Amino acid sequence: MVFDTFGSVVDWRGSIIRDLSQWGLANGITADWAKLADQWRSLYQPQMEKVRSGEREWTILDVLHRESLDALLPEFGLQSLTENQRQHVNKVWHRLDAWPDSIGGLLRLKSKYIIAPLSNGNISLLTNMAKYAGLPWDLNLSTEVFKCYKPQPQSYLGVCAALQLRPDEVMMCAAHNDDLLAARRVGLKTAFWPRPTEHGPDQTTNLQATESWDIVAKDIRDLARQMGV
Repeated sequence: MVFDTFGSVVDWRGSIIRDLSQWGLANGITADWAKLADQWRSLYQPQMEKVRSGEREWTILDVLHRESLDALLPEFGLQSLTENQRQHVNKVWHRLDAWPDSIGGLLRLKSKYIIAPLSNGNISLLTNMAKYAGLPWDLNLSTEVFKCYKPQPQSYLGVCAALQLRPDEVMMCAAHNDDLLAARRVGLKTAFWPRPTEHGPDQTTNLQATESWDIVAKDIRDLARQMGV
């Protein structure tokens, strides 16, 4: 069982707002951290698409995040941040908290199944995140291993090859319908649960399953129940 991580397992938006609000308060730095989080995330797919399309060579997500951050800082009056401060802010993506059901649900699944992230986050990011949030992965599977970004097919097929499993022996688990659709197209099983506040209180996407996925759950604890653990 492989899991999308940003938004599905960890609360990236709430975590960034909390972390940077506390950091800003401690350092006398003020900004609209919620707006920064949203605009930063809005550059996530466009930045990766440059890599997917071949417009630029393979580049890890930490670098893409940093480029996006540097571009946004002047808009938020933060252009005077030092290099050390910019590095700290950029690594907020390494310090994300799990949703309340995630760790308990993952531990139950781990008792019977191999569990791992399949995330566009780079290896160091996912390793630090797992340590910070207490995510109990059996191994760390980043798309960095395959030098591609989801939803490119080799992201999903690379996992199957690495684990020496057929695609139908691997389940992609996510709160994002588009991720599951790409995985199903290359033969993986699929599991969905909603994260209706991933993008804040006004979220309009991924509020429910849009396809007949193999499993539709309420959250990861419910996914574990439906998987028999």
